[in-house]
Amino acid sequence: MSTAFKDDQGDWLTVCLKYLLFVFNFLFWVGGAAVLGVGVWTLVEKSDYLSLLASSTFAVSAYILILAGSLVVVTGFVGCCAVIREQKSCLSTYFSCLLVIFLIELVAGVLAYVYYQRLSDELKQHLNQTMSENYAQPGAEAITLAVDRLQQDFKCCGSNNSGDWLQSVYIESPESQDRLVPDSCCKTITPLCGLRDHPSNVYKVEGGCITKLEQFLADHLLVIGAVGIGVACLQLVGAFLTACFLYLLYKEEEDDLASL
Repeated sequence: MSTAFKDDQGDWLTVCLKYLLFVFNFLFWVGGAAVLGVGVWTLVEKSDYLSLLASSTFAVSAYILILAGSLVVVTGFVGCCAVIREQKSCLSTYFSCLLVIFLIELVAGVLAYVYYQRLSDELKQHLNQTMSENYAQPGAEAITLAVDRLQQDFKCCGSNNSGDWLQSVYIESPESQDRLVPDSCCKTITPLCGLRDHPSNVYKVEGGCITKLEQFLADHLLVIGAVGIGVACLQLVGAFLTACFLYLLYKEEEDDLASL
């Protein structure tokens, strides 16, 4: 009677864990889709601004999230098959994948958080130099497009203010045609509109483009960090449930062998 009760209890726990793992796999896929989506969105939507950054940490964090999200989609399928068939080898592989993905997403989250801490210093040190030395220069087309989009999207002019452009290579060159600022600083872009830097004609924003870009990137780094670390924590739950399920399967196998 006692043995039968223990067998029933073991079967009940196994069934419960199986359903819990199914629920986890659904959440796992949702989390993977979120991770993949944030990574792709960061690179596609914000790719122009990446050329203005001195380091590649922002892009690396996004690439890591894309890798992790792709692995989640594949691993979730493996997990479902392993749970349905109760195959111990597949479950062990699934458990190992969860730990690997946990580490990958944790790295992405930590990278985003660390870069968030030093984003302000990097922009202050490098953005003005990048804009003044590379704008409209041969071989720097990506930076030129990024600066133009930055000033139009955020309605700003210059790294700190519009006066920064007066010391730039572009404004001091004949190609500027005596402009005081690039045309992308203008509220309404027309040919040679940069000849006038009056507030009625160009954007005058306190803190310049540095402040705007810093806030924009900081918000996105917080999203990357939160998604990466949040889904990484979900992985730990899945790893724990999988370990418990494996333990019960091995225990049932031992009990069956012992009863022979």
